[in-house]
Amino acid sequence: MNKIPLSVLELATVVEGGNPASAIARTVAVAKHAESLGYQRIWMAEHHNMEHIASSATSILIGHVASRTTTIRVGSGGIMLPNHSPLVIAEQFGTLETLYPGRIDLGLGRAPGTDQLTAMVLRRNNMNTTHDFPMDVKQLQTYFSKENSSAKVRAFPGEGLDIPIWILGSSTDSAYLSAQMGLPYAFAAHFAPQQFGQALEIYSRNFKPSKQLKQPYLMACVNVIAADTDEEAEFLSTSLIKVFVGLITNMRKPIQPPGELSEAYRVPEVRTLVNGMLACTFTGSRDTLEKKLSGFIAETGIDELMVSSNIFDLDAKLKSFTILKQAMHI
Repeated sequence: MNKIPLSVLELATVVEGGNPASAIARTVAVAKHAESLGYQRIWMAEHHNMEHIASSATSILIGHVASRTTTIRVGSGGIMLPNHSPLVIAEQFGTLETLYPGRIDLGLGRAPGTDQLTAMVLRRNNMNTTHDFPMDVKQLQTYFSKENSSAKVRAFPGEGLDIPIWILGSSTDSAYLSAQMGLPYAFAAHFAPQQFGQALEIYSRNFKPSKQLKQPYLMACVNVIAADTDEEAEFLSTSLIKVFVGLITNMRKPIQPPGELSEAYRVPEVRTLVNGMLACTFTGSRDTLEKKLSGFIAETGIDELMVSSNIFDLDAKLKSFTILKQAMHI
């Protein structure tokens, strides 16, 4: 597998019987464990008006996780920039980089990370901010640059700091933008794998070198659930299937224990949609994952693998990361 870097996406998702505090504590436990295993980075994502996700104040959570680790990179996967002023994000991540130098990533997305009504509240009824996304990314780069020192509006802390900016995507739009700006690109294949292949090709074909990056750098986020046996991994994966069923039917719940699936999953239309979302999901033992992931990496040519693991039991979740590391030979 060419020993490509391995990273983690965490949403601080609440499990059944838990609460936001326990979800954040689980995220810290995952970060510490991933760090001990040599994982490259852990990212958290901005979501709003979602009762069972505790990562809405993403910058604060990044600081919390960074303060309880020492070497692993910590960042956003991502900050939904149209919800914010670029200056505020420059100041927040400038502060994070000042506190934890050389460890902070800034992944940016253009989606609201929520429903349309909540997006209107976040954006103060200005839904046109989505169209300003490319300009806002450039504005962020300006605030971080030393060349902005003579401007009337400057970011403190932030100015002159080397904070890697990533573009996130779940469709082809962001692939074009990331390529044109010469930025690393992270694709959300863990829930929207349908356009992954096309986006990969667009990014690689259209990439233009920049100050930040000389060659294309593509990271794919996929679902991985590892266990001692294939059968156990399949059993654990029923918790993820329940999450996707809840998203599709708008009957969202905390992460459920593994086990029997609901009647909703047996509805053909729901099952088709769920299976589509599972297209980049890898389950199994160490040997099985080694075969599956080596094929995926060879086929796609990705530079880094990020994994999301919606596993109910924390010990089983941490063990999954250990088995994955063994499968990846890092």
